[in-house]
Amino acid sequence: MIQSNPPITLDINIFEPIPNELISIEKAQRMAEFFSFLGDPNRLRVLSLLAKKEFCVSDLAALLDMSESAVSHQLRNLRAMRLVSYRKQGRNVFYRLHDSHIFHLYQAVAEHIDEKD
Repeated sequence: MIQSNPPITLDINIFEPIPNELISIEKAQRMAEFFSFLGDPNRLRVLSLLAKKEFCVSDLAALLDMSESAVSHQLRNLRAMRLVSYRKQGRNVFYRLHDSHIFHLYQAVAEHIDEKD
């Protein structure tokens, strides 16, 4: 006589509930644009310096070996995306990362890229 095993029953209560909140198409689109915007190496180089400390345009231009005009253009775009902010001191304008979210995002991506498989 062959014995059959009893059917397996799953207790669905042991699984974590699946959130009902899928991000909206609009939010997904804005996030995609944000990450696409970060796809520019010069912008990332600017952010890499500003992750260390604040700089004025002329210092950034010298460190990046770019013209002040090109750096200003990148900073204008970074400001528009709320990635950097600035303060004026006399005739100088100093740029810094907008907030800790931007610093942590930059830091997390940089660490991920540096990881060995």
